[in-house]
Amino acid sequence: MRLTTLFATLFAAFFTALPAMAQTQTALVAGGCFWCVESDFRRVEGVTDVRVGFAGGSQPNPEYKAVASGRTDHLEVTQITFDTDQISYRQVLDLFLRSIDPFDAGGQFCDRGMQYSTAIFATPDQQPIAQAAIAAAEAELGKSIVTPVREMAQFYEAEEFHQNYANSEERTLTRFGWIPRKDAYKNYRESCGRDAQVRRIWGSDAPFVGG
Repeated sequence: MRLTTLFATLFAAFFTALPAMAQTQTALVAGGCFWCVESDFRRVEGVTDVRVGFAGGSQPNPEYKAVASGRTDHLEVTQITFDTDQISYRQVLDLFLRSIDPFDAGGQFCDRGMQYSTAIFATPDQQPIAQAAIAAAEAELGKSIVTPVREMAQFYEAEEFHQNYANSEERTLTRFGWIPRKDAYKNYRESCGRDAQVRRIWGSDAPFVGG
């Protein structure tokens, strides 16, 4: 009996001493160029992983060239995994909405076409939160926005070339020659006018301007 009691005490003490497992959730959003959305959210405290890919279309296993050229009905999307003890789903969406042009139904910034349009893909539990975030953004801006809340869709991860592109030291061919991808990304982001337009819309509430 004493051994049993001792074992039970040690067993309970062991599990009490274990660190609490982080509770994570995933948000799936479309905000134009997925390199930019990924780069922005990698800087957010509480975000544990960010992957880029495609969603919302009917074609299985789409590839970047097909999506980017408009040969599918998929959107470029970003999958954001976060620790709910540090940041909430609503907070993730508030940051996301303030990093895009929510009035543009034809793409985002210099990237034109349905594949670059914005959306929030939400589970049934997430949809009321997403709708509330949209309503709050509209109230702040004083007019309706075009970013829809869509049913959660299957996420197809993009090729590894595109993952964490903004921080990659690997070189790629551009009009400036063979340069690191991170430099190509900076040139693209600046020339596309993303930060300038977001600043015009959101002012000081734009969380990632200059990212």
